[in-house]
Amino acid sequence: MKLLITGGAGFIGSNFIHYILEKYPDYEVVNLDKLTYAGNLDNLKDIEDDARYKFVKGDIADEKVVGEVVKGVDAIVNFAAESHVDRSLYDPGSFIKTDVYGTWVLLEAVKKFGIKKYLQVSTDEVYGDIETGFSKESDYLNPSSPYSASKAGGDMQVLASRRTFDLPVLITRSTNNYGPFHYPEKIIPLFITNCLEDKELPVYDGGTQIRDWLYVLDNCRGIDTVLHKGTLGEIYNIGANQEPEITNLELTKTILKLTGKDESLMKHVTGLRPGHDQRYAVDCSKIKALGWKSEVSFEEGIKKTVLWFKNNEEWWKKIKNGEYLEYYKKHYKS
Repeated sequence: MKLLITGGAGFIGSNFIHYILEKYPDYEVVNLDKLTYAGNLDNLKDIEDDARYKFVKGDIADEKVVGEVVKGVDAIVNFAAESHVDRSLYDPGSFIKTDVYGTWVLLEAVKKFGIKKYLQVSTDEVYGDIETGFSKESDYLNPSSPYSASKAGGDMQVLASRRTFDLPVLITRSTNNYGPFHYPEKIIPLFITNCLEDKELPVYDGGTQIRDWLYVLDNCRGIDTVLHKGTLGEIYNIGANQEPEITNLELTKTILKLTGKDESLMKHVTGLRPGHDQRYAVDCSKIKALGWKSEVSFEEGIKKTVLWFKNNEEWWKKIKNGEYLEYYKKHYKS
């Protein structure tokens, strides 16, 4: 099988490419990535000479580029997205262009070139927050930010293409991922690397927010399961369903402990994100019926992640010493 992986130089996409090439020796992968600030070819250095792998720099919103790279492809897995909530508050237009219009361009290519499968990698954030219980795939979408609204818009394009044109589409919606190659603007890699640099950890609004932390390779296994076993036209939630649930404050204290730092690095701040969701949790019954389950506990996964960042200082220091650091200084003042 030949796969087109869009956004494959990003965090989840690069982990998925590694996973696919390791699991399926006879598969080929074409990686289409625009290489925005979060796209990093260092994530794929170890496979850049693999004959089964090809990188193409390009934008999924560029119809000409997409039309070229889809030739001979059996399936598309779309990871390409603007995905940082805070950034979406300052530049929502770029999120709409990539997450909605870019998705439409890919779907048009599926229709035009007869691609056998298209899998949209989405997020649980399209459901909005949920006070108790679990969001199901059939639930009303209630996005809270320009980011989650743009992802919901992309999902709607995918579902409409199924109903109108009978395209062979699938959607996965995962909870918050973490693990190797995680760009250090998100809370886990930011806090780990800040600890390693003895910098403050901005804990806002008391750190009471709850997230369901999914180790990235569990998500890769889930996407693989849906790609090969999922029913066309269906949506599948992917989550860890941790018990007990973990607040951001508890997460912060865990990272401090694992990095050998004390709580003096915590800085309590308020009002940094308008419309901040309080809790996410998803019902994973559908994907579990396909034989998938989360295999990495949070305790195991966070230890692996801290160790990876400790052992890959060159990777994250190059990022934090550049463009992201300036963004962080600008938007996280209090």
